[in-house]
Amino acid sequence: MATSTILLGIECGGTRTVALAATTGGSLQLRKEAGPANLRLLDDRKLEGLFRSLASQLPSPAAIGVGMAGVRDRKDCARVEGVLSRVWPGVPHRVDHDLESALAAAEPDPGRKPRSPAPDARVIILSGTGSCCYGRNRRGQTAKVGGWGHLLGDRGSAYDIAFRALREAAHEFDHFQTWSRFGQQVLRALSLNEPNALIAWLQSAGKTEVAALAPEVFSAASLGDRGARRVLAETARILAEDALACARHLHPRGGTVEFALAGSVLLRQKGLAAAVARRIRSERPGSTIRPLPRESVWGAVAMAREALNVTARVTPPPQPSPPGRKSGRTASTRAWVPTSRELSPTERRNPRSATLDRMSLRQAITLALEEEGRIPGILKDHTATVERLIGLSVRSLKSGGRLFYVGAGTSGRLGVLDASECPPTFRSPPELIQGVIAGGFSALHSAVEGAEDDFDAGAQVMAHRGVGAQDLVIGIAASGRTPFVWGALTAARQRGARTALLCFNPHLDFRGGWKPDVILAPDLGPEILTGSTRLKAGTATKLILNLITTLAMVRLGKVVGNLMVDLNPSNVKLRDRAVRILQDLTGTSAEAAQTALVRTRWQVPEALRLLLRLAQKGDVQSPPAVAGIPQPG
Repeated sequence: MATSTILLGIECGGTRTVALAATTGGSLQLRKEAGPANLRLLDDRKLEGLFRSLASQLPSPAAIGVGMAGVRDRKDCARVEGVLSRVWPGVPHRVDHDLESALAAAEPDPGRKPRSPAPDARVIILSGTGSCCYGRNRRGQTAKVGGWGHLLGDRGSAYDIAFRALREAAHEFDHFQTWSRFGQQVLRALSLNEPNALIAWLQSAGKTEVAALAPEVFSAASLGDRGARRVLAETARILAEDALACARHLHPRGGTVEFALAGSVLLRQKGLAAAVARRIRSERPGSTIRPLPRESVWGAVAMAREALNVTARVTPPPQPSPPGRKSGRTASTRAWVPTSRELSPTERRNPRSATLDRMSLRQAITLALEEEGRIPGILKDHTATVERLIGLSVRSLKSGGRLFYVGAGTSGRLGVLDASECPPTFRSPPELIQGVIAGGFSALHSAVEGAEDDFDAGAQVMAHRGVGAQDLVIGIAASGRTPFVWGALTAARQRGARTALLCFNPHLDFRGGWKPDVILAPDLGPEILTGSTRLKAGTATKLILNLITTLAMVRLGKVVGNLMVDLNPSNVKLRDRAVRILQDLTGTSAEAAQTALVRTRWQVPEALRLLLRLAQKGDVQSPPAVAGIPQPG
């Protein structure tokens, strides 16, 4: 390939966009800048406009690399790739987040011989408007510390430095009635007349506007401002600790780590950079710490080179390994879902409803109720499996574990519903039974496009919820093949948890080692509205989940007779019910029952034990002999 072939690298950041056109030999041909381009703040139309503007100013590329702020997952990459394909049709490309392009810029240029052996891991310490540490080791594993945005994180960033300095100035003024040097500089920089004006300014200021005050902190610190100096000392500690944490994730047992300083704060403020370096070397002596050797957009050029080279090699994907059960972190595995020998019953057409659109309302109602009425009889044939599933649930809950329902769409909503009803019904802790729905909170009331197809997202939920060996994870999927659900089941099994699948497709085939501990797959037949699994499948799901939680809570002692003795009386109706429960179990008056409930802060089991103790002493009417009443010890 000729060395004049052009590679295009584009780095889209929260402050600006930079594009470089360079030869494959590494010679810069043209550099252009444009406005900020965080994917979270751009729709596809605006993103395409940005790329078309750059295309009109730059030579035609052989390959493109894009590092973009706001890119978080494969779905985000696919979105950017779709726009690239419209602007530069047929041109190979690679898209990733801007931390990846920055890290690529820290690596030696493939065309040049490295000056020293490659380190065991390389970490970027980025402090600009935002902040983050990101690295990769020799095995290709990556780690990230920070990068949560200015509201939740961005510790050690320009925004964080300026904001903490403003708080220091306000604190100092409250205690000593002296407006600090930094405060004076801020008032001048913002053309404000007095400190209280900062309140209104901060309420309307954006992240970039606050971050722009960071140079004033460094200036004030150099002139002796104690608050500013404290902020910068804390900043050095924060950045060093985050960098060291990132290094430990990549190479916990020592080894050589190279730290590259990036971002406007660390590259312009030599004193801060030196303080960060000292702190890192105090924990990891011998570490290499240096500024990023070239502008980070060169990493996007390296990504373009990789995109060009990868077209020449096609490697067949490795076969997934079965998710063996073990404790600890989720192991890496490729996505896998079971196959179905034939079309799932939930997707077949129901011959009885072939003329649904022409039936009278009475005929349609009768048909729907007849189809729904078949469900209990079908489920009775699976009683042994339901019994085993409830047994696993009880075992997990008694051993200190939790029960998770995982689903997408209707299945996910029903899982969340059943989980949310347990705390008020049985006074169980909210974390004891948890519902997980693909797409998160938004999916409870509206469809989230592509959420159910994201295998990795399901796996990540299990890691984020800390699923372990004592837990039980039940995947709910009408067809049995929802990738989000299988991502969760796979990760849960790897983390040592028991797993189960509730579906309505008995035709699934499983590879060895991938089968859940329990599979409940009754055949309900096709829906009267083809594929609408909110109908019979939804009804059956609700019945089964009702059985699981109700009978598990009975086994956990939350029920006496058929009364919910551990309900949460959070409203008038439930308080009346609590009074009636105590009357039924003790034979006492409504007034005595309510008095006992008030004394025990409306905890029914405590009130019941109180009434039984009083009855033993003869202070209230003796309770009737009712089986199951816990007697006072």
